[in-house]
Amino acid sequence: MKTRTTMRAVDLLKNKFGVSQLYKYDLIEDEQVVLTIFWHPLTIAERESIQAKSKTDDAGDFALGLMIEKALDEKGKRLFADGDKPTLRREINSSVLQEIQLEMLNSGAENKVEEAKAELKSED
Repeated sequence: MKTRTTMRAVDLLKNKFGVSQLYKYDLIEDEQVVLTIFWHPLTIAERESIQAKSKTDDAGDFALGLMIEKALDEKGKRLFADGDKPTLRREINSSVLQEIQLEMLNSGAENKVEEAKAELKSED
Protein backbone atom coordinates (compact mmCIF):
# COMPACT_ATOMS: atom_id res chain seq x y z
CA MET A 1 0.00 0.00 0.00
CA LYS A 2 1.31 3.40 -1.00
CA THR A 3 1.44 6.07 1.68
CA ARG A 4 0.48 9.45 0.33
CA THR A 5 1.91 12.50 1.96
CA THR A 6 -0.56 15.34 1.76
CA MET A 7 0.91 18.78 1.83
CA ARG A 8 -1.11 21.39 3.64
CA ALA A 9 -2.34 24.20 1.41
CA VAL A 10 -0.42 26.84 3.34
CA ASP A 11 2.80 24.83 2.93
CA LEU A 12 2.22 24.36 -0.78
CA LEU A 13 1.64 28.09 -1.23
CA LYS A 14 4.68 28.93 0.88
CA ASN A 15 6.90 26.55 -1.09
CA LYS A 16 5.77 27.74 -4.50
CA PHE A 17 5.02 31.42 -3.92
CA GLY A 18 6.75 32.29 -0.65
CA VAL A 19 9.21 35.03 0.09
CA SER A 20 12.11 32.66 -0.52
CA GLN A 21 11.43 33.05 -4.27
CA LEU A 22 13.85 35.44 -5.94
CA TYR A 23 13.13 37.19 -9.21
CA LYS A 24 15.59 38.91 -11.51
CA TYR A 25 15.18 41.50 -14.24
CA ASP A 26 17.80 43.01 -16.50
CA LEU A 27 17.11 46.54 -17.67
CA ILE A 28 18.59 46.64 -21.16
CA GLU A 29 19.36 49.53 -23.47
CA ASP A 30 21.27 49.27 -26.76
CA GLU A 31 21.79 45.54 -26.12
CA GLN A 32 23.63 46.33 -22.88
CA VAL A 33 22.49 45.47 -19.35
CA VAL A 34 22.21 48.83 -17.62
CA LEU A 35 20.95 47.53 -14.29
CA THR A 36 20.10 44.10 -12.85
CA ILE A 37 17.33 44.12 -10.28
CA PHE A 38 16.43 41.30 -7.90
CA TRP A 39 13.41 41.11 -5.61
CA HIS A 40 11.34 38.78 -3.49
CA PRO A 41 7.56 38.47 -3.97
CA LEU A 42 5.36 41.18 -2.52
CA THR A 43 3.44 40.07 0.57
CA ILE A 44 0.19 41.53 1.86
CA ALA A 45 2.03 42.96 4.87
CA GLU A 46 4.57 44.68 2.59
CA ARG A 47 1.81 46.03 0.35
CA GLU A 48 0.05 47.53 3.37
CA SER A 49 3.32 49.05 4.59
CA ILE A 50 4.08 50.61 1.19
CA GLN A 51 0.52 51.98 0.95
CA ALA A 52 0.79 53.47 4.45
CA LYS A 53 4.07 55.18 3.56
CA SER A 54 2.67 56.66 0.34
CA LYS A 55 -0.35 58.17 2.14
CA THR A 56 -2.28 58.17 -1.13
CA ASP A 57 -4.34 55.74 -3.22
CA ASP A 58 -2.43 56.64 -6.40
CA ALA A 59 -1.33 53.45 -8.21
CA GLY A 60 1.74 55.17 -9.66
CA ASP A 61 2.90 56.24 -6.23
CA PHE A 62 2.38 52.72 -4.93
CA ALA A 63 4.37 51.21 -7.83
CA LEU A 64 7.23 53.65 -7.21
CA GLY A 65 7.17 52.81 -3.49
CA LEU A 66 7.21 49.11 -4.36
CA MET A 67 10.26 49.55 -6.54
CA ILE A 68 12.09 51.60 -3.92
CA GLU A 69 11.26 49.16 -1.14
CA LYS A 70 11.78 45.84 -2.92
CA ALA A 71 14.53 46.31 -5.56
CA LEU A 72 17.76 44.58 -4.51
CA ASP A 73 21.24 44.15 -5.91
CA GLU A 74 22.92 40.76 -6.39
CA LYS A 75 24.07 40.80 -2.74
CA GLY A 76 20.54 41.38 -1.42
CA LYS A 77 21.00 45.06 -0.52
CA ARG A 78 18.38 47.65 -1.41
CA LEU A 79 19.13 49.49 -4.64
CA PHE A 80 17.14 52.57 -3.66
CA ALA A 81 16.78 54.53 -0.45
CA ASP A 82 13.49 56.09 0.65
CA GLY A 83 15.06 59.50 -0.04
CA ASP A 84 15.51 58.60 -3.75
CA LYS A 85 11.79 59.00 -4.43
CA PRO A 86 11.86 62.70 -5.46
CA THR A 87 14.79 62.10 -7.84
CA LEU A 88 13.12 59.06 -9.39
CA ARG A 89 9.87 61.02 -9.84
CA ARG A 90 11.46 64.11 -11.40
CA GLU A 91 14.63 63.02 -13.17
CA ILE A 92 14.09 59.52 -14.62
CA ASN A 93 12.09 58.70 -17.75
CA SER A 94 8.75 57.37 -16.51
CA SER A 95 8.65 54.59 -19.11
CA VAL A 96 11.87 53.11 -17.67
CA LEU A 97 10.44 53.14 -14.17
CA GLN A 98 7.16 51.66 -15.38
CA GLU A 99 9.02 48.85 -17.17
CA ILE A 100 10.75 47.88 -13.91
CA GLN A 101 7.58 48.27 -11.83
CA LEU A 102 5.46 46.17 -14.19
CA GLU A 103 8.05 43.41 -14.16
CA MET A 104 8.06 43.45 -10.36
CA LEU A 105 4.25 43.45 -10.13
CA ASN A 106 3.84 40.63 -12.66
CA SER A 107 6.85 38.57 -11.60
CA GLY A 108 6.56 34.91 -12.49
CA ALA A 109 2.86 34.65 -11.70
CA GLU A 110 1.83 32.57 -14.73
CA ASN A 111 4.57 29.94 -14.52
CA LYS A 112 4.39 29.61 -10.76
CA VAL A 113 0.61 29.13 -10.83
CA GLU A 114 0.91 26.42 -13.49
CA GLU A 115 3.62 24.62 -11.49
CA ALA A 116 1.45 24.61 -8.37
CA LYS A 117 -1.57 23.32 -10.31
CA ALA A 118 0.53 20.49 -11.73
CA GLU A 119 1.80 19.55 -8.27
CA LEU A 120 -1.72 19.48 -6.85
CA LYS A 121 -2.87 17.22 -9.70
CA SER A 122 0.07 14.85 -9.20
CA GLU A 123 -1.01 14.32 -5.57
CA ASP A 124 -4.45 13.04 -6.65
